[in-house]
Parts: sequence; C-alpha cells; structure tokens
Amino acid sequence: MPAAKKTEGQENLKEAQQAKAVEEVIEPPPADDVEDGEDDAEDVGGDPNAGEGKKKKKKKKPKKKKSGQSDPPRIGLSKFFPDGNYPVGEEQEYADDNRWRTTSEEKRYEEKLALEDPETTYANIRKAAEAHRVVRQHVQKWIKPGMAMTDIANMIEDGTRALAEENGLDAGVGFPTGLSLNHCAAHYTPNAGDTIVLKKEDVLKIDIGVQVNGRICDSAFTLNFEPTYVRLIEAVKAATETGVKEAGIDVRLGELAGYIQETMESYEVEVGGKVFPVKPIENLSGHSINRYQIHGGKSVCLVKNDDETKMEEGEYFAIETFGSTGRGRIIESGECSHYAKRVDAPHVPLRLTSAKSLLKSINKNFGTLPFCRRYLDRVGESKYLLALNHLVQQGIVQDYPPLCDEPGSMTAQFEHTLLLRPTCKEVVSRGVDY
Repeated sequence: MPAAKKTEGQENLKEAQQAKAVEEVIEPPPADDVEDGEDDAEDVGGDPNAGEGKKKKKKKKPKKKKSGQSDPPRIGLSKFFPDGNYPVGEEQEYADDNRWRTTSEEKRYEEKLALEDPETTYANIRKAAEAHRVVRQHVQKWIKPGMAMTDIANMIEDGTRALAEENGLDAGVGFPTGLSLNHCAAHYTPNAGDTIVLKKEDVLKIDIGVQVNGRICDSAFTLNFEPTYVRLIEAVKAATETGVKEAGIDVRLGELAGYIQETMESYEVEVGGKVFPVKPIENLSGHSINRYQIHGGKSVCLVKNDDETKMEEGEYFAIETFGSTGRGRIIESGECSHYAKRVDAPHVPLRLTSAKSLLKSINKNFGTLPFCRRYLDRVGESKYLLALNHLVQQGIVQDYPPLCDEPGSMTAQFEHTLLLRPTCKEVVSRGVDY
C-alpha cells in the first residue's frame, strides 16, 4: 500500500522527542566498568547521585549445558539414573498354566524381596541392558564398510566400559565383542595386528556383552550393507523372536528348540538366481546365564530334540539363534581369540612360572568372565601365549576358537537376554531397534 503523508502535528512531536533525547545523553562508563558487570550492578544501587550518569546493566546468565549422552556415548549411566532405577525391559505375560502369576500377590511379594536383595536385585541386569542399548544403537549408525575390525571392537568396548562405569570385576565388559563375518558364525574378535577391514558385501554379526555385579546382558544382531542376504537376516530375527515368545517357566528346552527350528526353516534366500533354504545351525545354541558365568549349564538348541530340562523361575537365558545358507553345522576354524577360566577349574600344580603369573592376572582382572588376547594386552601382559596355552592344556582355561560353516556360505545371528521373574518374563535387552 502507498505511504501516508505526515501531518504538521507529527512533525512537531518528532522535534520534541529529538530534543528530549539530546538532554538525556549519557556518558559511556569507563572501560573497567564495562568489563566488570558485577561491580557495575552494585555501583548503580549504592550512591543516588553517582547513579544518575550510569545505566544499570543486566547480568548475563551462563548458558545451560545440554543434558544428554555424548557422541560417541562415554558418560556413565548413573549420571542419568542417580536413583539407581534403570529402565525395565519388555514385560511379557506367561502363557497357559503360568498365566496366574501375573496377578498373584504372593509372586509380587517375591519380586519385591528380590529387588531389595543385593544378590538378586534386577537393577544390575537393567543397567547392563541400558548400556547395551545405548552402545549398540550408536554403533548401528556409525559402522561403515572400510572400517578396520579392531577399530569397531575398540569403539564398542570403550563405550561399554564408560557407560557401565567399569570397576574391576564389579562392572564392565561381559565378554569380548564378537564381530564374526560371513561364514564365521561366532567367537571371532580381532587379535593384536589384525588387518581385516569390513567390506560392503559382508554380513557382520555383532555380539556384545555388558556385566554389572556379575549379571551379564548378552545380546546380538546382524548388519549388512547391501540387500542380498536380507531374507537370511529376517529369518534369524524371526526365529529369535519365536524363542523369546515361547520361552517361560516350566517350558521344556527340547520343545522350545522345535519352535525356533520351524520358524527358521520357513525362510529361503535367493542368491544369483539360486535358492538356498535357511538352516538353523544345529550345533550352536542359546544358554542359561549365571552370575559371572556366561554359559550357565542349560542349552537352548536350535533343532528339536528330546531334552526334557525345564526353564525355572529366577533364571536368566540368552535366546540366541543362528541361521546359515550352508550346511547348518559349524566347526572350529582359525586363530583363537576367546578364552575363559573354567568355573570348575582343577587345582593342579603349574610347572611354568609364567603360567602361574598369568593365572594370577586372569583371576584378578577377569575371574570366570570370558576374555581375549587384546584384553591381556590391555592389562599389561606380554609374551603370554606359551603360558596361556599351558593353562588351556591343564584344563584351567577353556579356549573358544572361531566357529565357522563352510566357506562361501553366509550366517546370521540375533539374541536377547531374558529374565524369568516370578510374575512375568522380562526381555531385558529389548530396544527400539530389535
């Protein structure tokens, strides 16, 4: 619209305002007063006469720092959960004959007692699970083809140690990070000097362990960077979800394996015009988890069997499934990286002084938790292979070489940790990702 013409009254008002402004011109304060905002504010209120020539300045409020996790995640979880109440996992009701547990006052009371007991409290596994979720969700966005496997392992484990607030055997890494590629299904992590680089066509299984006061969150997933083996990954993820759904108190392990097998075998993969059935790897399994003991003694196989062993109240289980486009059976192959002191290790005299020294270091730093050669390097051990092999030969330490299907095949893995609470089943490792 066009501009309005000014009236004579408006011109007079403008002249009066300009004259008043000239009268009120203030001399600028000395340089010292400009820099010192606090002194300036105090002076203004002190002497009425002195204050006439000064303008009161507002103090600048310090900028609030954003409260959130760092990138990459390196802030301990207790900073975000100071009351010690960590997120509860996904709660699922028991089915059929155990459905009554959901509303049982007696079972609720048992859970209350468990939470108050430092030995059985769920806070430990929930903290471990939250650390797992934060680390893995960062890693899923961060990992790219072209990265060295050693750098990937270090990124994951540095995050785990920071978030779980590593403190000797009280908290930290639960076991070496599994980074098994392609036909290798499990138990590969890089040793010192490893030069393997992730490629676009690789199928990468990432198995991460976090422990707090001996409670281990064991959960795994599979990444790919091109679509060829998407159906393989979908099959294994679905089989794991079936295992999670069907697991529960009084469930027989042999029957649970049948449900997993049925889901897995309902998938097939087409590669280069050829169709491959997805096979459950018959000699790998999920397992129960005890405090400071990743393999607790019970096995959740992937193929139906006659095992009548039941899942019991209060137990922790890793529901872990592996699928393959190959023969569906693994063998030990390649350089060993994973080890663990046996829970039932015999007391035998050790002839090698170096073996005695190494065992002392293992007891101090790892106890019965699994470790790898990089971890021995990290705690300052050197030239230890002879001593380590001697401990294996004596039955004190168990070695866990890489587990591989036939070359040219592809394998995938998914895994969740369950807690069989008195009132419900808690999938402690559940996240928005899987």
